[in-house]
Amino acid sequence: MALFGLKFCLSTVNTPLETKLKQSCAANSEAELLKLFHNVSNTVPAYKAFLQENKINPESIKTFSDFQSLPLLTKQNYIKKYPLNNLCREGEINSCDFISVSSGSTGNPIFWTRFISDEYEIATRFEQIFRDSFNADQKNTLAVVCFSLGTWVGGIYTANCCRHLAAKGYPITVVTPGNNKTEIFRVIRQLAPLFEQVVLLGYPPFLKNVIDSGIADGITWDKFNIKLVMAGEVFSEEWRSLVGERIGSTNHYYDSASLYGTADAGVLGNETPLSICIRRFFAENPDAAREFFGESRLPTLVQYDPTSRYFEIENETLLFSGNNGIPLIRYHIADTGGIITYKEMLEYLASKNFDPIAELAVINNHKIYSLPFVYVFGRSNFIISYYGANIYPENIQVGMEQPEVRKLVTGKFFMAIKQDQDQNSILTIAVELAPEITATETIKDTIAASVTNQLLRLNSEYANYVAPEYQTPTINLYAFGDPEYFPIGVKHRYS
Repeated sequence: MALFGLKFCLSTVNTPLETKLKQSCAANSEAELLKLFHNVSNTVPAYKAFLQENKINPESIKTFSDFQSLPLLTKQNYIKKYPLNNLCREGEINSCDFISVSSGSTGNPIFWTRFISDEYEIATRFEQIFRDSFNADQKNTLAVVCFSLGTWVGGIYTANCCRHLAAKGYPITVVTPGNNKTEIFRVIRQLAPLFEQVVLLGYPPFLKNVIDSGIADGITWDKFNIKLVMAGEVFSEEWRSLVGERIGSTNHYYDSASLYGTADAGVLGNETPLSICIRRFFAENPDAAREFFGESRLPTLVQYDPTSRYFEIENETLLFSGNNGIPLIRYHIADTGGIITYKEMLEYLASKNFDPIAELAVINNHKIYSLPFVYVFGRSNFIISYYGANIYPENIQVGMEQPEVRKLVTGKFFMAIKQDQDQNSILTIAVELAPEITATETIKDTIAASVTNQLLRLNSEYANYVAPEYQTPTINLYAFGDPEYFPIGVKHRYS
C-alpha cells in the first residue's frame, strides 16, 4: 500500500490540473466504478462479509445496472458493525498512515483511517479553487487554516492538502491558528502584509465572526486581498455578498468557494466560478430555483469529478462511492439533494435566457470544465413544520442577512413552534445579538419584518399555507453567547 501510495502521490504532483480534469471529463466513470467495486470486494474483509451476508456474489456484478442493485452502506450497517481494521484493505489498519475523527454531528464520533494518497486525491479539489478561482499559481499566497485542529478531520486535512499544493510548486505558505481568533488576528497583522493574497479556510459562521470581530479590533481586511474557502454549512448568496463586502471582495465568482466535504470521504465536490454564477442566478430568481430544485430553499451547488467520487440518487438522498483508507461503495451519506449533468444544467439555464459562461467572462484563460453538478440541501434535522409549511433555516438566514438587520445580529438563531394561551401555533425565533448590541422592541420589529418578507418571497408554502395573522414570527432577543441558546464553543443547532 505504501509503495502504491508513493507512486500515486508522485503521479499527482507531476500531473497538471488541466490534464487531470480533461482526463476526468473524458473517462468512462461507470467502468471505473465497477473496477473500484471489484477491487474493494476482493481486498476489504468487511465488504466481503457484507456481501456474503446479503447473499451477493461479487462476480455477478458485471454491469452498471448490476452495480445499482447493490445494498447501501450506512454508518449503522457497515462502519459501526465491523472492526476498524476490517474496514481497511487486507484487514490491516497499518495500510493507512493517519486517523481522523468525525465531528459526531449525527451520533458518537467515529474514527476514519486514510493514507497520504487519499489526501493527494482530495488536494485536486483544493487545487481547482486555489488555481482557477484565486490564481494562486501566480501569487504568493498565505493559507490560514481556521478549522478546528486536533483529531477532528477538518483542520489537519485542510492543512495537509494545502501543503501538497505547495509541494506541487504553488507559492503557498500554510499557517494553522485553528479556531483561535487571537492567533488568527496575530497572523493577519504580522504575516498578511508579506503576501500578495490571504486565504481564510473555515466554517462559514466562524469566518464571519472572525471578520466582524477583526473589524471591531481595527483590522482593515481589504488591505490583504482576502479570499475564503468554506465547508460544513449551507449559506445564502446574500451571506456571500455581505461577507464579501466586509473583506473588500470585488468579484463574488472568484473571491470565495465552498467545499462539499465529509469526514467519511474527504471533499466530494467544490464550488467553481461557474457553479457560483449559476447559484447566484437562482438566488435572484426564486421561482426558477423552486422549479429546478423542487424546494423553496437554495442548496449548495458544486461540481464534482465522477472518477473520484461517483454520486447516485435514491429516494432523494445522495449516495457516493469512492476510494479512501476506508473504501466506500454506494454509501448513504443521509444528505438530501440531486445530481445534474453539465449539459442539462446549461440547457435549463438557456431556457431561462441565462448564459453563465458569457456572464463569467473567464479570466486568465482558465477553462470551464464539463464536470457534472451535485446540489446538497444537507440533512433534514433542522426543518420545522408550521401550518403544513416546511420552514428551513436557509429561509430565515436570508432575513437575518438583509442590510437593516445584519449589523445587529451574529447570524445565529433558533426556531421553534410554540403555542399561545389559546393553543394556536406560533413561529418563534430566538436571535443572538451582535456583541455590544442591546435588545429593543425596535430591533425585534425590524428582524420580524425582514424575516417575514423573505419567508413570503422564498417559501411558497409559507405564503399559501400560513394565514396572514400568523405569518409574522415572534422574535426573542438574546445577548451574545447566551448560555441557553447560543453557548460559546458548542456546535449550533437551528431548531
